[in-house]
Amino acid sequence: MTYRTVKQFADAATPEELFAGQWQNRPSVLDDYKPYVDDRWSEGCINAWKLWEEIVPLGYKGSYQRVRAYLHDKRTSAQPVTARPPSPRTVAGWILRRPETLTETKQLQLKAVRVHCSELDALTGHVRFFATVLTRHRGECLPVWRDAVRRDDLPSRHTLTAGIDRDRDAIIAGLTLPWSSGVVDGYVNRIKMLKRQMFGRAGFAL
Repeated sequence: MTYRTVKQFADAATPEELFAGQWQNRPSVLDDYKPYVDDRWSEGCINAWKLWEEIVPLGYKGSYQRVRAYLHDKRTSAQPVTARPPSPRTVAGWILRRPETLTETKQLQLKAVRVHCSELDALTGHVRFFATVLTRHRGECLPVWRDAVRRDDLPSRHTLTAGIDRDRDAIIAGLTLPWSSGVVDGYVNRIKMLKRQMFGRAGFAL
């Protein structure tokens, strides 16, 4: 028995406190759908059966009893019961992926994150706009994107736009013209790799 466990038993004022936290963090098949349930709850829908019927078409494979138990906890708990927030890495993955590749559940979760965080909402819009400029060779739209970023309170993005301004013409050309230096960069990378493999002995003399 660890010191932390002993201290938990010693500090507990009631038997119920000994069980707090034992099962709350276990993954549940309902976890991905809790943000949707929470939103519907805040809209006034408190019927467990109706909510279960709504999340089944979204991909929920669990039982009605699990939804009912979650709503029971929301009704009876002294503290607000809501879904655990997704990790920053998970949210970043949702933002960087093409919107059409996200499942409906993931889209709902990202929507909930954007509603509760105006900075992430703005960032998502900027990332997706830039992705369009990048993948569709719309370099002429880069100044529009830069001005939109500067209007928002996102200091890290302001640093990026300042760097873009230093090579503005070259970057716009790279995002517009069909040519690419990728092949040349690939050969340079291959040469560097061979040099590293030979511990620097692959010089011009050799």
